[in-house]
Amino acid sequence: MSGSSSIPGVLALCVATLLPLGAAAEGTPGAAATEQDTEALARAAQNPVADMISIPFQDNIGLGYGPGNGQTQNVLNIQPVMPLHITEDWNVITRTILPIVTQPSFTGGSGTTGLGNLTLTAFLSPRKPGDLIWGVGPVASFPTATSPFTGSQSTWGLGPSAVVLAMPGHWVLGVLVNQIWSVAGASASQMLIQYFVNYNFHGGWYVTTSPILTADWKAASGQQWVVPFGAGGGKIFRIGKLPFNGNVSAYYNAVRPDVGPEWTLRVQLALLLPTSIF
Repeated sequence: MSGSSSIPGVLALCVATLLPLGAAAEGTPGAAATEQDTEALARAAQNPVADMISIPFQDNIGLGYGPGNGQTQNVLNIQPVMPLHITEDWNVITRTILPIVTQPSFTGGSGTTGLGNLTLTAFLSPRKPGDLIWGVGPVASFPTATSPFTGSQSTWGLGPSAVVLAMPGHWVLGVLVNQIWSVAGASASQMLIQYFVNYNFHGGWYVTTSPILTADWKAASGQQWVVPFGAGGGKIFRIGKLPFNGNVSAYYNAVRPDVGPEWTLRVQLALLLPTSIF
């Protein structure tokens, strides 16, 4: 499939190259970040409603995709997170996901690459949460797909979203849920559940499992759910004063539609912009 391997290859190369650079930068005498700062930054990066700007590039490589499970699908999510300080007590955390989809051809062609459907979530969240951190708000989807093979070109969607998490000790534990119904265009009803379990080590290293379960309620019986299981690891590192979050994980899709991928390899590189670095 032409064009499908370049995006994941570049991201994987970036993560593999930048991780050792970041480790070297942290070990340089006079480096700005202390180990304690790095651990706090790791926990903030794993909090979906943290008071921090982040710009993740998350590449999802679907292996064993399509009829016969012999193809590769690629979805690169550009997903900036922006906190808005609306009062002294409340934030609105906006999370935008714009996918760039490379869809293989099932008829021997070169496949299709284009934009998918944009999703925007706005979480209302306390600026000074207690032991239980939470956010609630609307989620909307927009028909930004440039091809019918990369997403709906007519469906406008809207629904609720919520996230709840806790950070005991070195752990970050939580779940994010949303449900989108079509409000215009083609009929659609889709749910997403992402639970996340992270354990943070010294120096910004961590292990994680954060599978994304989805349900397409309009699909035929037996074709609705994707239920993955897997795990991975990552590290917070700095280049100069700029902090980054790099991680790699793999998930086996134990329940999936007939054409769904058997495995998903997720490679992510995120620029983190806490106000404390300025």
